[in-house]
Amino acid sequence: MKILIVGAGAVGGYFGGRLAEKGEDVTFLVRKNRKKQLEKNGLTIQSTHGYIHIVPKILVSGEEHGTFDAVFLSTKAYHLDKAVMDIKPYTDDATLIVPLLNGISHLELLENHFKKENILGGLCFIESTLDSEGTIHHTSPMQEAVFGPRDGEMTETILLLNKALQGSKAEFRLSEQIMQEMWHKYLFITTFSGVTSLFRSPIGPIRDQLESRSLMHQLISEVRNTAISIQAPILERVDEILKSKLQEIGHGMKSSLQRDMEKGQDIEAEHLFGHMKTIAGHHNIQTPVLDVIYANLKVYESSN
Repeated sequence: MKILIVGAGAVGGYFGGRLAEKGEDVTFLVRKNRKKQLEKNGLTIQSTHGYIHIVPKILVSGEEHGTFDAVFLSTKAYHLDKAVMDIKPYTDDATLIVPLLNGISHLELLENHFKKENILGGLCFIESTLDSEGTIHHTSPMQEAVFGPRDGEMTETILLLNKALQGSKAEFRLSEQIMQEMWHKYLFITTFSGVTSLFRSPIGPIRDQLESRSLMHQLISEVRNTAISIQAPILERVDEILKSKLQEIGHGMKSSLQRDMEKGQDIEAEHLFGHMKTIAGHHNIQTPVLDVIYANLKVYESSN
């Protein structure tokens, strides 16, 4: 299959690089500066799963090219509008769209531009960063991308994509419950990035202190109740799942949102927290902790 990866950063570069390493037909849609960097240095990954250096196939928006069988979106939410317009010339009525963004609200935006049945659900778990030279540093064993049909129907094209994705050093998993997994990830990332950005701290010290741990647990209750209010497909014991996951991750682990704030970069305040607040407001769900976290992020945005 012909696969287009939108972006060659810490997420798209890693998963696309692993597929290219395996020998799949992978092209990266990148900005001009990243193209120059890749042409000069190639695509390099430093990982606990092995070092790779490849010469990637590169495409810049506007360049002529045929259509692709699948497009993976690994951009941040605030770049999604432009990314959608960039990929349109490279898609047709059969192209699968696989977003790996956090959150949920981007699905509605994608449905305004592509056939609903072609838009899969997707998410990923990875801790990786991009340095100034363009090298991708993958710093933990975690490296899973999950995708699947939102209605649960496994079409022949989806199964062909799954076949193409298997066998690389990265983990690609086809899910029959992708919407549930996306909502669970959304609640997890809202809690994890919310408290780490609020306290400007890795997760470990937050867990260690009774007061901050209690606040984290209250936030879990708030986002769970918000999801329940719209009958999101979450498990009844999702709060237990989230608490367990937040306890298991490394003591010094920071959220990507927190790292972005430390670098003075843009953040996904509206996409993650604003959307959750909107749902809560429409259903009269009280979210005092979420409100404080959202206010903290908006103050950050106004000063950057």
